[in-house]
This record gives sequence, structure tokens and C-alpha cells, in this order.
Amino acid sequence: MSTESLLKDLKNWKGSRAPDHRVLEGRFVRLEPLNVAQHGDQLWQEFTGPESDPKLFDYTLSGPFEQRADFDIFLQSKASSIDPLCYAITDLASGRAQGISAFLRINQTHGTIEIGHLYFGASMQRSAKSTETLFLLAEEAFALGNRRLEWKCNSENFRSKNAALRFGFTFEGIHRQEYVAKGRNRDNAWLSILDREWSVLQKACISWLSPGNFDSNGQQIKSLKQLLT
Repeated sequence: MSTESLLKDLKNWKGSRAPDHRVLEGRFVRLEPLNVAQHGDQLWQEFTGPESDPKLFDYTLSGPFEQRADFDIFLQSKASSIDPLCYAITDLASGRAQGISAFLRINQTHGTIEIGHLYFGASMQRSAKSTETLFLLAEEAFALGNRRLEWKCNSENFRSKNAALRFGFTFEGIHRQEYVAKGRNRDNAWLSILDREWSVLQKACISWLSPGNFDSNGQQIKSLKQLLT
């Protein structure tokens, strides 16, 4: 679509709708409103237990947590927030909460929304569960009429940046000295997906997540990158 066509289309722009915190469910995970009483014990174990990821809080603005009371305060602040609007990520096979995700920087006027506050426990990292989480959020974001889906992370957080790139986000650049986090400078990497790019990515994600793309051991047959080319 030409720039001229895009400008003409925006003459009737009415804005996007706000996410209403409805449950988002796929084949592997369910995203539901974060609740301390319902999810706190499971997330505490997932994030701080003996099998937890020791690097989980390396690039986050909060954590790590040594005391359960501090962790519950952290969870409650997220559960009671509207922006960010936080979800618990529940593994459908076990019924246990294994992570947190959120919509934030929700701008209905301009149709932009960000995926963030991602805390993926060790049991869902580099798995279909983490990919499906991103898919469910992206699908909801564009269904709400957003024009732009954003992702930002510490520029040194290569795991986060690579996860976004694998999913199909486009790297846009670095915002230098954007935050002071945990007594250190933080430069932020910014990435995005635009609405006109989503249909191709959506189709690839649906193909990747389909049962036929996994062997008897649960390993992918084709990568998302292969399905996008």
C-alpha cells in the first residue's frame, strides 16, 4: 500500500479499543487476569524455586525477590494495574501459572499498544508456550484495531531481543539513556509489528502452532522463520 493510500485511509480513523482483560486461550496456555491469591504460590515457586531461571530478573525493573512478602507486593501492584494490564500465563497441561505478560502503553487515540512485563518461568522458556503467549497477545492487539504493536527491552537483553525477532518483530533502533534501572544506565531496544504486516505473520504462527507441526516428541518440524519465508 502506498503512503498516499495510507494517509487517505486515516481520514476515517476512529481509534482502537481498549483490552478488556478477557481470557485468551490457545492450545498450550491460557492468559487470565493476574490474581495474587490464585496465582501467587505457583508463580513464587516458578520464579524463585530450585528449578527457576537465575537470570529471570537480570534486566527487569523489579526483583529478584528473597522475601515472599516483597514478591506479593510486586504481584499485587501488577494485578491492580490498568496500564500495564497484566495476565497470568497458565500451562493448560498442568493447570499451573508459569509466567506473567501484559499490555502497556495503551494508546487508543493513535492505535498503539506494547507487549511487555514478560516474566517467563523456566518451564515455559523456549517452548511452544512462550510463542503461543506472544501470538495470543498479538492477535488480541490487532483485533482491537491497533495499528502498531511495540516491544522494548534493555539493549543488553539479547534473550528478549532475539525472542522478539524470532517472532517477527522488526528492530527499529536504540533509545539511549532512556532509564536508570537498579543503579545502572539502561538503553532500550525498540521493535514493532504494524497492522499491515500482521496477516502474513498471523498465518505463519497458526501453521507453526498447529498439531501437524510437532513430532511425537513435541519438537517443531518447521521453525517460524521457515514458515515466514
